[in-house]
Amino acid sequence: MKTLLRHLQAAAALSAALLFSVAGSAASQARTADAVGPNPAVFAADRDFTQAAAKSDATALGKLLDPDFVWIDAKGKLESRAQVLGSVPKPAVPALTADAEGPSSIHWYDYGQVEMSETDHGKMHVLRVWVKRTQGWRALVYQEVQSIDVLPKVTPSASKECQNPCKSVPYAPKTETQRAVIDAYRGLETSAMTHDAVDWDAHTGEEFVAASSYSDRLLDKPTRMGELRRANMAGLAPTPMASATLFEFGDAVVMRSRHVPDQGKPLEVTRVWVKRDGKWVEVASYQTAVQGGGAS
Repeated sequence: MKTLLRHLQAAAALSAALLFSVAGSAASQARTADAVGPNPAVFAADRDFTQAAAKSDATALGKLLDPDFVWIDAKGKLESRAQVLGSVPKPAVPALTADAEGPSSIHWYDYGQVEMSETDHGKMHVLRVWVKRTQGWRALVYQEVQSIDVLPKVTPSASKECQNPCKSVPYAPKTETQRAVIDAYRGLETSAMTHDAVDWDAHTGEEFVAASSYSDRLLDKPTRMGELRRANMAGLAPTPMASATLFEFGDAVVMRSRHVPDQGKPLEVTRVWVKRDGKWVEVASYQTAVQGGGAS
């Protein structure tokens, strides 16, 4: 089973530049300790990505972006590759300085043809998904999620019947892999809707992590299972899917989708699925509410 490759803890007083410098050192130590680590080419590309974005260097950034790349900011604004290169958005993490709350951490996950960088700084969470193309490693997704201070009284979700996404979704699989992932996704959402922690456990990897604009924390697997046992959605609930795109990379699938809950704002969602022991399990779910989109 692919494992968590890198974990870096730093004080909140670190500036963005120091954060990335220490990240590089931690990656080197992780490779020594675990005999594995993020692909050096990916790590270098990720470093170049953060530097180019911080400098608004569209030329340098363009060399690193996949044709299907999307940038989703903390307000749920989605921009395509062309839009990003036309006017490079300001990344959230470099803007977090010494007065930002909470510790900083960076995690790397290796799934063969997909590698994932997950950065947390206080209430801000940033996901970068890298994929292996014939030309080399390219960034497919950059997504920000900002946790809220207080959970909403009602977590936006699907109706009690959960027709969508528990029983069916408006997506026609193009391959057997996509069909299997969609089936796994529906099973995952059904277990969440029914608060079946045991079945939900079977649909997720041990390193599972979720960030939602409707949650007050980053949810790891033990935390999520505990909330389900207490019949508490903790700001993360199944929501009707409006559209989706699946990208296959060997035993990993990146799932990009848009969701419109019965109440609340639309969500831009990125999920990463990995095939283990013949089953597809979810290892990451980032859900960003679209500000100004729908009822609050």
